[in-house]
Amino acid sequence: MDKLDTVFSCPFCNHGTSVECRIDMKNLIGEASCRICQENFSTTVTALTEPIDIYSEWIDECERVNTVDDDGVPVEDDEVDVDYRAR
Repeated sequence: MDKLDTVFSCPFCNHGTSVECRIDMKNLIGEASCRICQENFSTTVTALTEPIDIYSEWIDECERVNTVDDDGVPVEDDEVDVDYRAR
């Protein structure tokens, strides 16, 4: 079976192999950090978590905060005003 990557390209500065992922099983925290631009990301981990999982969550979170709806409003800031009162 092939080994999974442990170093990755930074989504901020785009340097290849500059992001390293560390897993702290004692505190159940995983961290991805770029040694070039110092950007980092933390998440909770389990016994099955691998470095690629931490990096993938970071990329997913970057995409989530950069997603906008058709009106140009960030999806996370877009609130739905619903009136649930009987008419």
